[in-house]
Amino acid sequence: MYKARLYRGLIAALAVGAVAAAIPSRAQQPATGQASPAPPSAQPGAGQAPPSWAQGRPETPDAANLAPVAPPPIATPVDRLPLAKLKLTKGFNLEVYAAGLTNARSLRVDDKGNIYVSTRLLDRVYAITDNNGKKQVKTIATGLNSPNGIALHNGTLYIAEINKISKIDNIAGVLDNPPKPTVIYDDLPSDAPHGWKFLTVGPDNKLYFNIGAPCNICMPDDRHAQIRRINLDGSGAEVVARGIRQIVGMDWHPLMKVLYFTENQRDWLSEDQPNDKLNRLLHPGQDNFGFPYCDGGDIPDPQFGWGHSCNDFTKPIAQLGPHSAPLGMRFYTGKMFPKEYQNAIFIARHGSWNKSKKIGGDVVVALLNPDGTVKSIEPFITGFIQDNNYVGRPVDMEWLKDGSMLLSDDYNGAVYHITYGPPRQVSMGH
Repeated sequence: MYKARLYRGLIAALAVGAVAAAIPSRAQQPATGQASPAPPSAQPGAGQAPPSWAQGRPETPDAANLAPVAPPPIATPVDRLPLAKLKLTKGFNLEVYAAGLTNARSLRVDDKGNIYVSTRLLDRVYAITDNNGKKQVKTIATGLNSPNGIALHNGTLYIAEINKISKIDNIAGVLDNPPKPTVIYDDLPSDAPHGWKFLTVGPDNKLYFNIGAPCNICMPDDRHAQIRRINLDGSGAEVVARGIRQIVGMDWHPLMKVLYFTENQRDWLSEDQPNDKLNRLLHPGQDNFGFPYCDGGDIPDPQFGWGHSCNDFTKPIAQLGPHSAPLGMRFYTGKMFPKEYQNAIFIARHGSWNKSKKIGGDVVVALLNPDGTVKSIEPFITGFIQDNNYVGRPVDMEWLKDGSMLLSDDYNGAVYHITYGPPRQVSMGH
């Protein structure tokens, strides 16, 4: 396996720290109810508040040219997907699994092989079905409020919107005529900035989800910048971690049953600071990850850090690059990939927007020590950035029963299939 210099120095301090309260920034385009948000480069008029992503932006010409990257308004046709530009670790192959899923985000796979795909800029959730090798994309829910987070448990599909969590029971059995999702929990803020959620079911059979900071950098109230968990019926809500700016990827260590998650840090501190993070939750109900007092795990925030030390907060187990926007992450437990990847973490870095020279736009793999700390971080898929422009943006990954990987690309509205060994022929969806 090769190593690129770009990935050296990604590993941060390994410590696990103490307690307090807070949360950091953003490295993704803002949510809207449309497939294509309003041009982010547009300047607010006189008397208008700046958009949330511009909060704290320096008044310099270089900064004025930086703004979130809007995806195309419709999915990219299959024959224009950037497969030839993507480079994988030797021995791996990448093909199109399905296309035509505008703004494809989080992925989940049920026991029957159906794939569920969320959106963030749209109002819908898709399903990809496979009938004797012929794939079909269906829209199974609409009218939702940025439904980025989805989870499957015992045949039930859970959907996390900005301001509520719903479910559809026996989803595989009702794909041809799905009912309207049933709301199970709605005690949530309605803030659009960092309001989109990631959803996972823990070993304790509870739903875990994030509530992001409603800002680039600010002092959050008691309802923001945290991880909550609820019972599967929506009861028993409790906060299990604080001081978290925004999460768009979580997963559980397959042996230790500990929650790991990616975290996007604040913007406009500088082009090269702070680093986004990989965290783990060892002390539920106690861990505080530093927002807004500490950025990247190692830099006191210039606005809120006075009187606080970064050592007062839970340290990340790895730094993932400045503004690289790490999103989906999954532990590998399959059998197809080489043994060195067993129980390693694959991480999709969506890519920066507030850097003159973009970074991220790739998938990396964090190889772990036996104690769950990070040993090294290696490149796995590169090439989503070409000539400082995006040709795609990876978001989330999931595993098929044979141990192969599915990878979503919200920029192109596609799901890719990654295998190891001789290339395979995979039929494409429409």
